[in-house]
Amino acid sequence: MVGRKKRYALADTAQQVVGGFLLAGPFVVTEEVWALATQMAWYHVLMTVGIVAGIGYGALYEADDGRDPEKEADVAGVPVRFVSLMLVAYGAVLLLALSFRAPRTFAANLELQVDTIGLAVFTLKATSVGAVFSVVGAATADSVF
Repeated sequence: MVGRKKRYALADTAQQVVGGFLLAGPFVVTEEVWALATQMAWYHVLMTVGIVAGIGYGALYEADDGRDPEKEADVAGVPVRFVSLMLVAYGAVLLLALSFRAPRTFAANLELQVDTIGLAVFTLKATSVGAVFSVVGAATADSVF
């Protein structure tokens, strides 16, 4: 790593995890998020993925003049910091949802009749909604600390 690549440390991911979990929590346990998920089609999920990526990239590299994605370590041309941010944003929501047994609870509350695959799809849809908020916390914590 001569001059061009900046070292990405585990502490950077730890900061993202704190921020990601902080903002993910309230949305994982909110019935409205799960009700929205029941009405989402595949293209809505893709739109939320784009929104999460846009917010994350913008917060990391556009809002912070001191950070240049061209000078950071990368994986297949994508900055490691950004990859970590995306994994944290989605992972925090998914881990909390599964830990709280939210998918089954909200499927029952919303009177959904779903099999295992349907429950997984329902969970991924809700995760995509929660990640919109989780990425804000993760990127903010990464940028501030």
